[in-house]
Amino acid sequence: MILVVDIGNTNIVVGCVEGKDILFRERLSTAHRATKLEYSVLFKTAFDMYGIEYKTIEGAIISSVVPSVTNVVKEAIENLCGISVMVVGPGIKTGVSIVIDNPAQLGSDLVVDAVASVEEYSVPQIVIDLGTATTVSAINKNKQFLGGAILPGVAVSHDALIGKTAQLPKVAFEKPKKIIGSNTIDSIKSGILYGNAGAIDGIIERFEEELGEKCTVIATGGLAKVIVPLCKRDIIIDEDLLLKGLMLIYEKNK
Repeated sequence: MILVVDIGNTNIVVGCVEGKDILFRERLSTAHRATKLEYSVLFKTAFDMYGIEYKTIEGAIISSVVPSVTNVVKEAIENLCGISVMVVGPGIKTGVSIVIDNPAQLGSDLVVDAVASVEEYSVPQIVIDLGTATTVSAINKNKQFLGGAILPGVAVSHDALIGKTAQLPKVAFEKPKKIIGSNTIDSIKSGILYGNAGAIDGIIERFEEELGEKCTVIATGGLAKVIVPLCKRDIIIDEDLLLKGLMLIYEKNK
């Protein structure tokens, strides 16, 4: 059984994988000031909830875009489970050719997404990850990672709007009854949700124009189920893309 962990700016996705089966997946809040002991308690609680005996975990792998949290989480897992933890970064074999200007700058989450997407879906591809930021990645028919686009995530856009205005309230991320809102709350929902869906549709169209061919489009991330149904393009939702990618990288490097 392998523990796979993706540390994002807002959430930490945790899962246990045995063979090709994902035994559980959970999201923890990324606590930037939490100690090794506090993270150990969070992981043990997650294991206990799903009946996982943490001493049976044979290995672990982490991808992270929050360097200040990476080592704390790594040490927490190592102390709790008595294993060494692999961290996605320089020197790790991924099997994906990255042809951007500076490959070292590419977030490990985008690398992990790409490893899983090229394994499971036809190329060329556009891979969308809807998290704190919304990232859109292009992978050509030769399975080369070409680069992409980064735009503010749904929650970031919402928080910026509310934070910079005096009278606009926070809203739940749920589909409004109609696109043309007849009250303030529905108008915000429409603007935030359909605005992001429209941005994704537009970027996909422009990526395909630049690539000169239609692409398989895959979406993942915490808000994929909210935004993708509002898009006009056909987009595959794969909530476990990161977990699958981490397991594939672990197998390549064990």
